[in-house]
Amino acid sequence: MVTYHGPIDRSYQYLLIAALFLLPLTVLGNNIAIWLITIIWLCSGNYIEKFQKIKNNKLALASIAFFLIHLLGLLWTENLYWGLEIVRKMLPFLLVLPIFLTITKKENSGYYIGAFLIAISISESFSYLIWLGIIEPFKYATLANPTPLMSHISYNPFLAFAFYLVIDKLFSNSKLNSYMRSIYTFFAITMTVNMFITGGRAGQVMFFAAIILLALQHFRHSQIKALITSMTVIAIIFITAYNTSTIFKDRFEDIHQHYIEYDEHPNTSIGQRITFVVNSFDLFKTSPFYGVGTGDFPNEYKKINDIKSPNVRATSQPHNMYMLILVQLGILGLVSFLWIFYQQFKIALASKDQQVQNIGVAIPLLFLIIMWSDSYLLGHYTSNLFILFSSIIYTNK
Repeated sequence: MVTYHGPIDRSYQYLLIAALFLLPLTVLGNNIAIWLITIIWLCSGNYIEKFQKIKNNKLALASIAFFLIHLLGLLWTENLYWGLEIVRKMLPFLLVLPIFLTITKKENSGYYIGAFLIAISISESFSYLIWLGIIEPFKYATLANPTPLMSHISYNPFLAFAFYLVIDKLFSNSKLNSYMRSIYTFFAITMTVNMFITGGRAGQVMFFAAIILLALQHFRHSQIKALITSMTVIAIIFITAYNTSTIFKDRFEDIHQHYIEYDEHPNTSIGQRITFVVNSFDLFKTSPFYGVGTGDFPNEYKKINDIKSPNVRATSQPHNMYMLILVQLGILGLVSFLWIFYQQFKIALASKDQQVQNIGVAIPLLFLIIMWSDSYLLGHYTSNLFILFSSIIYTNK
């Protein structure tokens, strides 16, 4: 039974469960649940106690500092419109994460995580129904890439994180009965297959990283055994996927082909990403300490792109979270960004709770990996995944 104290707390807990359930399914529903919680918190008094709770959580303070640096960056931006749009996207770091850290309850974590996993199973079911030709593709899905409820760029990281949660549960919870173990095992297998009939390469990298992390966390007394086991499992999955999944094989081969042909054909998906990063690094060097400003990336990037790579399209973000922050806010911004992950690792490693230790390390590590390939804390789905699970795991409670 969900634990709560008083009618306001009851509202928080049920809305939190709803937010996690709706996260993989609907942007509107997820946003409604999140902002209802935020509005209730802001309007329900006890402000001294609330702000004291935020003050006592170093992750909350790091999150607020990261937002405030974006706000500060508006002072030297020329494109105020785009700067305000970026600030809007970063608003959850000021309001949602700090507030949610004060209201999540450890004893309800099973309900939060369970709601998320049920929603993933629904999304996964739609994916299989489209892939098998039982229903017509809808929204983002195609027959070749059946990810209907969000694009494959977001879907595969969700799937990889859900896979991590399921396997961690199987390894960590000795009280699971045989029936539940069978369900979790089946779920893990279907997610593994689903991972390679969809086209999100960053999510697939995250998936392989999750396997290594799970092995290291659950074979703590034999790191060599953990590495051998994880590498064997990865090799088996990779070879099987490569020989059975056309989309995985094609997209994997595209990486190599696009890279070796980069000089002659830079306008491929991989070539564009290389160009984005190279040009963005040159842009960063023009203002390394405090950046070009919160809103000036698109305009400044277009200028340098017109000179260095006019045949490659310009971009509003470099598909690399670190480079985006370096260009916008310089080293100052990157330090504030990485400080969030430092606090997550610090809280996780200091905890005596096994769930906090395991998932608390997984969240920053897996996101630090995939943010090399895209700005995952700009998009709705993955930024809310990061924020909601951070509020569950790193709460003072």
